[in-house]
Amino acid sequence: MKKLFLISSLLLSACMQNTIPPDVTKKPHKMTEHGHTRVDDYYWMRLTDEQKSAEQYDSHTQEVVDYIDAENHYTEQQLKHTNKFQDDLFNEIVGRIKKNDESVPYLDNGYFYYTRYEKGKEYAIHYRKKRSLDGAEEILLDENVLAEGHDYFAVGGMDVSPDNQWMSYGVDLVSRRIYTIYFKNLLTGEVLEQTIPNATGSVAWANDNKTVFYTSKNGVTLLSEKIWRHKMGTDSSKDELVYEEKNESFYNGVYRSKSGEFIIIYNNSTLVS
Repeated sequence: MKKLFLISSLLLSACMQNTIPPDVTKKPHKMTEHGHTRVDDYYWMRLTDEQKSAEQYDSHTQEVVDYIDAENHYTEQQLKHTNKFQDDLFNEIVGRIKKNDESVPYLDNGYFYYTRYEKGKEYAIHYRKKRSLDGAEEILLDENVLAEGHDYFAVGGMDVSPDNQWMSYGVDLVSRRIYTIYFKNLLTGEVLEQTIPNATGSVAWANDNKTVFYTSKNGVTLLSEKIWRHKMGTDSSKDELVYEEKNESFYNGVYRSKSGEFIIIYNNSTLVS
């Protein structure tokens, strides 16, 4: 009887331990805005983009990551009885997705552009053909190659120059929709070393095929607030500011008109129509 009681107690103790979530440290942080002070006990969990993408974690980042790992372990333990159901559900969802898929081609400035997904690959491959869909296929960008070695990868904005010889594209490796813009020579495949950080991803090409206009983002609010002029192959820190929106309820963007005659700056707000 005593042995049975002891076994029951051990089993009950083990079950109780498995249901106890990891404890999280509280570190009060005061924030005062508009004359009101509030305390956030978990503000210490905020990490900068540099901390998130660093190859070697500092002590602060490691503390946050350790807690997240503990939460994930707890979740896995609590849901392990549903593992088979999770696999079945995932396979059913994936089974409804076409493995080899391709977008409808569209014609722009003498080229047909389209995107293809291939079986066994996670990311899109971007192509174009000159003049006719029967023409030779040209790979503009293979996201699968660019994504290798990164925990997160996204392309935002692919813009081809008026002479069809250059393409800009934005890359986000942190999942904050803050892109670094790259420039690729479509004739040689060369990608310039000079990039544009902290941008929305897309650009508006000028007719000289060397100059682009782009939007930078506020590091805190993430609003697209400034329009800049940049010349390919130069240091972006020396770019010329064209327009700045100082009202934090508005955000900006820039694009090239269909006629190619104008560079247009637009201004939007979520508070007004």
